[in-house]
Amino acid sequence: FAFLSACHTAVGDEQTPDEAIHLVAGLQFKSVVGTLWVVDDAVAKYVAEAFYEKLFEELEEGDVPDCTKAASALNHATYTVKNEVPLEQRIVFIHIGV
Repeated sequence: FAFLSACHTAVGDEQTPDEAIHLVAGLQFKSVVGTLWVVDDAVAKYVAEAFYEKLFEELEEGDVPDCTKAASALNHATYTVKNEVPLEQRIVFIHIGV
């Protein structure tokens, strides 16, 4: 699993828009969260904190998080921050994988 909060991590080359070649896909992880356009640093931090809080919510010390819950955790995180973060900054995040 990887959480890439930098800008444009899930966007490919503008010259080949119908190709799915970008950093998120290139990592070949089972589950990756990336971004589709520019994201404010403070927003990325805020969403990442809410995401990881949800992902680790029911784990005991020493447990490994389940990457199949990443999409649900991202959905929860973007919903959690909806009152503080504008819509165009919440929808920048995308989950790819299982």
